[in-house]
Amino acid sequence: MLLVIDIGNTNIVYGLFDGDTLLHQFRVESSRNKTSDEYAVALVQLLAYNRVDTARVSAAIIASVVPSLTTPMIQVVKRTFGIEPMVVGPGLRTGMAILYENPHEVGADRIVNAVAAYERVKASVIVVDFGTATTFDCVTPKGEYLGGVIAPGVQISADALFARAARLPRVEISKPAKVVGRTTTHSIQSGLVYGYVGLVDGLVDRLRDEMGGRSAVIATGGLATMIAPLSRTIEIVDDVLTLTGLRLIYGRNA
Repeated sequence: MLLVIDIGNTNIVYGLFDGDTLLHQFRVESSRNKTSDEYAVALVQLLAYNRVDTARVSAAIIASVVPSLTTPMIQVVKRTFGIEPMVVGPGLRTGMAILYENPHEVGADRIVNAVAAYERVKASVIVVDFGTATTFDCVTPKGEYLGGVIAPGVQISADALFARAARLPRVEISKPAKVVGRTTTHSIQSGLVYGYVGLVDGLVDRLRDEMGGRSAVIATGGLATMIAPLSRTIEIVDDVLTLTGLRLIYGRNA
């Protein structure tokens, strides 16, 4: 089996593939204070809970946007499975030309998402990833990574609002019944949810105009399933887009 690891600023997501089939996925909190031993114990426990024999894991690939966690996770894989993991970065073939002015600046997760999205539609595509940041990644009809947009994530925006406005309560991010809020809680929820719907649709319209054609739009990340039904531009929601991209990149380098 192939173990794929997506290290984000908020969560680490593990996926286990048997061929093209995703058998399991696990999500744990990203913590820069945990040691490689702590991550190893947690991963082994998750595998044991799901009755996965560690001996069946024969390969691994990591994408990380948290440099301080990359080396500890490499150590976890080496010590737990006795294998050397691939790490998405310079020197690893992605099968996608990077048109960014400085390709090394592009987050590994953004390239992985772009690879998976283009493989899925085989055409120009925009990936909207609702993570710690909300990112928009643009791929040309030829399958080249063109660039994109980075905006504060929904949770970051909510946290900043609660931290800076003394009288506003901390609320759950969920869709209110109506856009016009009749309570403070609903008003905040409306601003967060419908505000981000407007942000997504507005940016996608501008990106499509600059790209000179009608690009497909795929959403992924934690809040994609909430935002997508309210958006007029998001066409596909793929919760495992990053894990799929990691599998594809591993296959291109194995």
